[in-house]
Amino acid sequence: MAERRGVLSIKPFRRLWIALSLSSLGDWLSILALTALASTIAASSSFQAQSYAVGGVLIVKMLPAVILGPVGGALADRLDRRLTMVIADVLRFALFLSIPLVGRLDWLFIATFLVECVTLFWIPAKEATVPNLVPKDRLEQANQLSLMTTYGSAPVAAGLFSVLALISRGFFDKSHQADLALYINAVTFLVSAITIFTLREIPSRADQHYSVPSVLKQIVEGWRFAGSTPVVRGLIVGIVGAFAAGGAVIGIAKVYVAALKGGDAAYGAVFAAVFLGLAFGMFLGPRMLRHLSRRRLFGLAIITAGLTLVFVAMIPNLVVVVFLTTFLGASAGVAWVTGYTLVGLEVEDDLRGRTFGFLQSLVRVVLLLVLAVVPLAAGLIGAHQLRLGHVTYRFDGTNAVLLVAALLAVIFGVVAYRQMDDRRGIPLGRDLLAALKGVPYVERETVTGRGMLIAFEGGEGAGKTTQARLVAIWLRDHGYDVVTTQEPGATKVGMRLRAILLDKETTGLSPRAETLLYAADRANHVATVIQPALRRGAIVITDRYVDSSLAYQGYGRDLPVDEIAEVNTWATGGLVPDLTVVLDVPPEVGLGRFASPADRIESEPQEFHQRVRRGFRTLAEAEPHRYLVIDAGRPQPAITREIQDRIREILPDPIPAGTEDVTSTFPAITDA
Repeated sequence: MAERRGVLSIKPFRRLWIALSLSSLGDWLSILALTALASTIAASSSFQAQSYAVGGVLIVKMLPAVILGPVGGALADRLDRRLTMVIADVLRFALFLSIPLVGRLDWLFIATFLVECVTLFWIPAKEATVPNLVPKDRLEQANQLSLMTTYGSAPVAAGLFSVLALISRGFFDKSHQADLALYINAVTFLVSAITIFTLREIPSRADQHYSVPSVLKQIVEGWRFAGSTPVVRGLIVGIVGAFAAGGAVIGIAKVYVAALKGGDAAYGAVFAAVFLGLAFGMFLGPRMLRHLSRRRLFGLAIITAGLTLVFVAMIPNLVVVVFLTTFLGASAGVAWVTGYTLVGLEVEDDLRGRTFGFLQSLVRVVLLLVLAVVPLAAGLIGAHQLRLGHVTYRFDGTNAVLLVAALLAVIFGVVAYRQMDDRRGIPLGRDLLAALKGVPYVERETVTGRGMLIAFEGGEGAGKTTQARLVAIWLRDHGYDVVTTQEPGATKVGMRLRAILLDKETTGLSPRAETLLYAADRANHVATVIQPALRRGAIVITDRYVDSSLAYQGYGRDLPVDEIAEVNTWATGGLVPDLTVVLDVPPEVGLGRFASPADRIESEPQEFHQRVRRGFRTLAEAEPHRYLVIDAGRPQPAITREIQDRIREILPDPIPAGTEDVTSTFPAITDA
């Protein structure tokens, strides 16, 4: 925010930004006011006429950018920029002022088309002016602020339109309730013209002139180089589906709100909900699901938008529609920001600019086609009432169009998801659930044997090594294949790491480095000792495992426990013990059992070991079904019997099932 304030402290740019804010506000306000006025003028005719009128406004607003966009940009380079922007704003002021004064649908279409033609000169002049008003090192911040202002003014315009609509109900009859919004809209462009007129720092014209290819040419050339890449193919399919669905909503929003008995204020509320949701999705979506694959998130967001649109089409309640529209906008926002991020990451640098241009041109054409077809389709279907017993359900062309748009969004989202999925074989549900919890999902390696992993945990001097040895002897006496191991130091690499980690001469080791060294030992330990034993059906008993890192480095060193869990989940391939035995003893008792000199960890102060003890207890309380917490201050035989009783509940049969089929016997297990 400080950087943006710094950009606005540049007086010439601040004036240009004020003009941009007013112009953007006027552009968004004009969409609402013009569609509302067109709907009102045609309301006396029929449902079809109302649909065609609203669709006509949207088509004439889009048509100049598709047909004349390159011409406007090329001519703007050859004209005085300041004079071009002032004249464009004055013309837009006059045209918008004339629309409610004339009050005819044909002039509304003509004036709207002329306004968009004039805008084609204003935008390139503004874009070319920004680099001349700010230093090069501030240009990125200036462009970001301009982009935020352009789209951020949409919900402001929607809120303003709703307020003006409510005010108009007290001063104008129903046929003129959109007039006040159009008058205010005209004033915004007049103020913008005055602001730019006082801005003397704008250079007259560019030193060089650039030719801009037509939109159709950009699409043809763009598909030739971009369509061959699976990621970009998926992006193209997904973006086309998303904007087709979005165009359908925009094209019939006014008519649909009217069918739900809502006025212009409700129309403004729905419009604002879309853009508030869009902003929410663009800002929070990727942050909330940062551990989910961006490629998966893109397709999933489009599918979610399509499913939400189904409910928008089927639930005839204005309040519910506003709420669902917000969620729809959020899904679209997630898809949009994710798609653009993927283009920046996946497309080669020398092709990135053309790819962005291709996608933007494609979006314009898709929106134009959808806006041309949707009102026509809704009008042809007409208004219908379905009787379901004693209930009458209204099903208009708007409902049908929304359902078709929802179906297209879901289909395109599924296609994009399949094209771009980079985690094939990993269940989406588990992946998504892990992302919602804030951790990445790691597919656990399948163990083909009938092995079992038992971990012994606890503070210093708790008796883990003794109890692990006694349990191993007991299990071997009953015919089990048992592997005993420890952390750190169960492998050759682990022995070297153990020497580093426990040597009191090791100084200056940061808590994070210590955590990663333990995780490195554990990764090698699991890969070379634990997993091979589990595959052959052995019972593995390990003296310390992941919980030690969570307790010692997490709670003891005050590092984020969830981050340590994430690192260790990756290091172990998600391997979790079948049973974790926690031997709980006060630190002063456990440390008092040592006769030999203490190592680096044992030498930590009492407060550290108290935090470690609380950490083990917290972990056990979170998953009581997988933990056995034992008071390690009791006599050793009593502790051993309690551990054996718990292990006996989960023991596998030591004799293969095939042997029982042949001998019709099973081994007798007796207490030691």
